[in-house]
Amino acid sequence: MRCGCPFEIALKNARVSERTLQLWIKVFNDQGIDGLTYRPRPGRPRLLKVHEVDEKILPLVDDPASAGQQHWTAVKLCGWLRDNEGLELSYPTLVRYLHERGYARRIPRPVPEPPDRDVWEKCREEFAEELLGLLNDSQNKVFFGDEAGFEGDPRPRQRWVKRGSRPTQSYHGGHVRQNVVGAINPADGQLVSLIVPHSDTEVFQTFLDTMAKEVPDEGKKIWLILDNASWHKSKSLNWHHIEVKFLPAYSPDFNPIERLWQYLKGHQLAGYLTKDGRELSDKLVNSIKELLDQPNLLKSVCKIHS
Repeated sequence: MRCGCPFEIALKNARVSERTLQLWIKVFNDQGIDGLTYRPRPGRPRLLKVHEVDEKILPLVDDPASAGQQHWTAVKLCGWLRDNEGLELSYPTLVRYLHERGYARRIPRPVPEPPDRDVWEKCREEFAEELLGLLNDSQNKVFFGDEAGFEGDPRPRQRWVKRGSRPTQSYHGGHVRQNVVGAINPADGQLVSLIVPHSDTEVFQTFLDTMAKEVPDEGKKIWLILDNASWHKSKSLNWHHIEVKFLPAYSPDFNPIERLWQYLKGHQLAGYLTKDGRELSDKLVNSIKELLDQPNLLKSVCKIHS
């Protein structure tokens, strides 16, 4: 070794095997001190590049019928890709690819089957074009409104637990409930909301009065996208300077505020239990206040995917 230190002393102080020290000496003599600098090794190369995942896998996930399937599980999709596309993807790899592209397991929300699917799909296409026109016009501010109910005895949510354990969640069987009416602008994260006892025309008018104050007329057209609840269409409503547009029937997926309600229930109120309506109301107020201080989070949760 070029440093002149006896091998026995170096071995004693290095606290590694003789073979390892011999390898270190060889690398040092060949490459100098830079050869001994730790460099993280690259992991196993990806089996599929990102654009290949977008082209070969995501269309199948979005439309199982294109592969003659009704639905997918990750295991089932792995097998189909192996047998039909020759892609030897393991279950963890496939799941990781899906997570990377923003996909997650969700239980579908049941909605009534439209009486005439062809007419319904045409209405949705026309509405989507009109909505994109509103969103792409810089002279518009587009809010999406809705009501949601929150219970003091919520259903259990998924959680991380040790394998083999049997987690439990208390319940008291009561019927404590509070309602929230709100509107979100996904472009800037502005949220207008009220805690209300129920939903009807009078309550909704109070919300419109509040929204008109919090979103004043400053030269841009204010749009509010709503579902077809009867109190949203009452002729007695005073809309102030707000323009209204109604969603097609059976189209909650067009309303991004639905994801905000899911976020509240799945994060701030997951596992929260109370028998007191006032406590539930206070919890909702504090949870919504936290969100009001995080417009970037609101924009992320309610992001519109064109």
